Amino acid sequence: MTGRPAPGVLPPPLRPWLGLIAALAALVVVALGVLYAGHGEPGRVDRWIIRPTADSVQPPWRHVALALDFLGEPAGSAMLIVVGVAGCLLLRRPRAAVLVVAGVGVAVGTTTLLKHLVGRTIHGAGNLSYPSGHTAFFTALALMAALLATGRLGLGRTGGTLLVLAAALVAGAVMGWAQVALGAHYPTDVLGGWCTALAVIPATAWLVDRMADRLADRLADRTADAGLRERR
Repeated sequence: MTGRPAPGVLPPPLRPWLGLIAALAALVVVALGVLYAGHGEPGRVDRWIIRPTADSVQPPWRHVALALDFLGEPAGSAMLIVVGVAGCLLLRRPRAAVLVVAGVGVAVGTTTLLKHLVGRTIHGAGNLSYPSGHTAFFTALALMAALLATGRLGLGRTGGTLLVLAAALVAGAVMGWAQVALGAHYPTDVLGGWCTALAVIPATAWLVDRMADRLADRLADRTADAGLRERR
């Protein structure tokens, strides 16, 4: 034991900016949810961007889209989570490992809850579509990886924020493209999933740090008390 606190998963310089971004993202999620609640057709924005169909793309790009889609399915996502947790533990970042599990759980759980609350469908009444869980999951992983990289590289507020946003944008765009190309989601579903991850991951990271700090303080207090009793 070195007595030094474990590195946090949400770097302090990034907290104000990511907090603001999370709040704005949450507003977008709510606004889109209210706008498309109960709908079963693409909205005006969706038709303006692209009208998703089952054969929007052809091989070889369709194979790429299917591979990306697999990464958001239970087997693929479990594989990515295991790799992420193992990587964090190898880097001696236990908080980051906890964040991977908690962050994915919160992101996917939030999208699942919102799907039932909003009730937007695609290709039939049984296919709830808003927001995109695949996009939220993939974006959440990218956000958490970027937060870990920011902490390890010691990036400041500007560099760290740009890295986090760039990672989220790339991940969201890649998975979002796959979902729209395969006809699984409307573009606004993808936007909702992307914003869901932006809203919940900073908050989850902050909670992980808070809980870990409190646990560390309690352990330190117990150790100090034990030392005092030994001296007596």
